[in-house]
Amino acid sequence: MRDFLPADVRRREYVIRVIKQVYERYGFEPLETPAVENIETLLGKYGEEGNQLIFKILKRGIHETSGEADLALRYDLTVPLARVVAEYRDQLPKFFKRYQIQPVWRADRPGRGRFREFYQCDVDILGSRSMVVEAELIAAASEALVELGFSDFTIRLNHRQALTGMLLAAGVPLEKHDATLVALDKLDKIGRQGVAKELTERGVSDESGERLLQFFVELQSLEHAADIASGEDAKIKQKAINAAVLGRLIEFLGANELGARGVEELRSVVEFCGSFDVGQHLKIDPSLARGLSYYTAAIMEIAVKDLAGSLGGGGRYDNLVGMFLGQDVPACGFSLGLERIIVVMGEREMFPPEVIAAPADVMVTISSEDLIGTSLKLAHDLRSAGLRVDLYPENDKLGKQLKYAAAKSIPLVVIVGEDEMKRGEVSIKDLRSGEQRSVQRGSAADALLMALTQ
Repeated sequence: MRDFLPADVRRREYVIRVIKQVYERYGFEPLETPAVENIETLLGKYGEEGNQLIFKILKRGIHETSGEADLALRYDLTVPLARVVAEYRDQLPKFFKRYQIQPVWRADRPGRGRFREFYQCDVDILGSRSMVVEAELIAAASEALVELGFSDFTIRLNHRQALTGMLLAAGVPLEKHDATLVALDKLDKIGRQGVAKELTERGVSDESGERLLQFFVELQSLEHAADIASGEDAKIKQKAINAAVLGRLIEFLGANELGARGVEELRSVVEFCGSFDVGQHLKIDPSLARGLSYYTAAIMEIAVKDLAGSLGGGGRYDNLVGMFLGQDVPACGFSLGLERIIVVMGEREMFPPEVIAAPADVMVTISSEDLIGTSLKLAHDLRSAGLRVDLYPENDKLGKQLKYAAAKSIPLVVIVGEDEMKRGEVSIKDLRSGEQRSVQRGSAADALLMALTQ
């Protein structure tokens, strides 16, 4: 959990503003929920590891010594959304498209781009089972990243039913599926040997584990062959790779009908995404598991080169709202991780100059106690003209005031002295070039706006 200094806040607000604008272009509406939920609302929704990372709030008053918890800080924005939909179902449209940008809390071990308090930028569509929903969410998340300046990201796509079919085809018993998925979800983090070890520790037979891991090795070879054979065009290349992976997946599944349905839904998502400009980023990845237990169908994750972890992810969770409502409501969502996006953009120097620029365009000086009112009025007039104006609050030596403006990277300083007052003028000093000139008091705003464009 961190403090954010002004420059940090400006970067965060810029990223949030871009993401929000993209989400709204797709017709998503804003939603906010409380930081605290009843603990029963959250427990059991995130799998075994998720339950351990929930920040619990001890009972208050005479109950505080019991060590029991009845409330908790929200772990994500999806479960609170499901609660809201169940509670306000009659007030929401048939297809509820919402975005939510708020902090969540996890008792996780901090690391690069991983914090205990962090913001998620979610988009969700509820009320439809159509794969058009997945395509729209993928397109919105992709467009947001492109507008922020990313180009080298990959949207990994898989399906929980295809995963279940794969595990059954590999001989993993149903009661071991959750444990197996938790291990497989770490394949890109701990590698093949690490996953094999964890599968053994979780009671999965060596034969089943080896068959699964060998399948993923074969897929890598298949992707490499398709990559070479499909030429240089990125979209054509990725389309060929996806087709080859889906074909091999069908072979591996054999007669498993559940897995086959998952593969067909994956085909539909890829086909619908073809109408958006995301083809070169979309990759079918049968190893993608995602640990949250509420996912029921398509699952997605955004990967960026040289980043441990993802920039975001999501999936379909058709049963989650039903836990609160008593009847299932189709739902699918995608979440972008604000903190990791900011970390990567900072390391790659991706922020536009204006985002990390000075907090003000102009600083107005105070030359004497008698001229405080004059400086206040000038600052007011310049702000009314659309300028961002800082006012030095004390009657210091001019050198100190100029040094203060330079330390804050404010490019222009307006000097109001006795001599300028007598002539009806102000002096404008450009700290970028060192030049200083006098202009009429009534022309100061225009002169400053023109100077800012040079």
